[in-house]
Amino acid sequence: MGSCKDQEEKQAKCVFVHGPIIVGAGPSGLAVSACLSQQGVPSLILEKSDCIASLWQNKTYDRLKLHLPKQFCELPLLGFPENFPKYPTKHQFIAYIESYASHFKIQPRFKQAVQKAVFDHVSGFWKVRTQDSEYISKWLIVATGENAEPVIPEIVGIEKFNGPVVHTSEYKSGSEFRNQKVLVVGCGNSGMEVSLDLCRHNAIPHMVVRNSVHVLPREIFGFSTFGIAMALLKWLPLRLVDKVLILLANITLGSTDQLGLRRPKTGPIELKNITGKTPVLDVGALSQIKSGKIKVMEGVKEITRNGARFTDGQEKEIDSVILATGYKSNVPTWLKKCEFFTKDGMPKTPFPNGWKGENGLYTVGFTRRGLRGTAFDAVKIATDIAEQWRKFMDCNNNNNNNNSNKNSCNSHVILLGKS
Repeated sequence: MGSCKDQEEKQAKCVFVHGPIIVGAGPSGLAVSACLSQQGVPSLILEKSDCIASLWQNKTYDRLKLHLPKQFCELPLLGFPENFPKYPTKHQFIAYIESYASHFKIQPRFKQAVQKAVFDHVSGFWKVRTQDSEYISKWLIVATGENAEPVIPEIVGIEKFNGPVVHTSEYKSGSEFRNQKVLVVGCGNSGMEVSLDLCRHNAIPHMVVRNSVHVLPREIFGFSTFGIAMALLKWLPLRLVDKVLILLANITLGSTDQLGLRRPKTGPIELKNITGKTPVLDVGALSQIKSGKIKVMEGVKEITRNGARFTDGQEKEIDSVILATGYKSNVPTWLKKCEFFTKDGMPKTPFPNGWKGENGLYTVGFTRRGLRGTAFDAVKIATDIAEQWRKFMDCNNNNNNNNSNKNSCNSHVILLGKS
């Protein structure tokens, strides 16, 4: 293995991990840990925060509900409680995640922010360094996901603004903005829902629509739009399914172009698969736009001390700014000397084959397909690692039974000891 001492971190404690290292204790990390456990493979989760699913627990607004029916959001091996509603609330989803971790006896190591992870070609092991330890394993599973860090856009003049500027990761409720004029930058699901929430607290949201966007009804004739799409994809080509969805959306919602919400030329499912841009599933915001309570604005040209100037020449006084500008991967900040990921922190290999890299590297939660994609990845990863694990176990047992038989198993024995 060589020395664990590093000139940059001479005091780092060296920990040999009995199984894979998983970075991230969100739904993705928990799912792959549970699947590994079912296969008899131990694992260690390193989590930078002090709780599981920290994005859900600490960086989501109060009125958030799952946008898809619960059957499409289950993690492997354990479904939602039957008494949960069709669209569980934020707090119900967190309760589900906590019960999931408890059920599979998953105990992450919290407050372990990974500073650097690199594959040592000499030893054949991954070295994962946190602020106080260096963890070593044959396998590294990246489970930090697509939504690790808030995206903060550069907007001319925003540093001069007199009022508060917050990202949706800090937004909890419209009660904090009662009776204010609020600029909401972004028109995705978060931007729409935050604008709707502001309306319900007598605020006046001005929602900035910088690009084209697909708005679909959450349900069509009482059936989940997503469920309809999944069913149609079993029989029809993707682009034809997209055309059907847009036709049904126009029938149920009417044309959104006249409201300032231009549809992209690429269909909603195809666009999601290519770019990760999720279509908006309407839960009431569209009616508030039609009534004029949510005001749709073109792109922001400049933020002033007391308001904003827009690309169409309008100028508005604004009390607060909310950035509904989404999240991004943080993988490039800590995973070093790895060409498997793009500069944006996404696997270069597209779904469904982006879950496995080289040298024992795996990724879960980067499919652009939500929790269904996470479940798919987790099962694949656990099956693949379990096959290697059993070979190592058999090899080590044979070696223990016949100490005189020196073979290639010796280089792997260290993994089989307790960390």
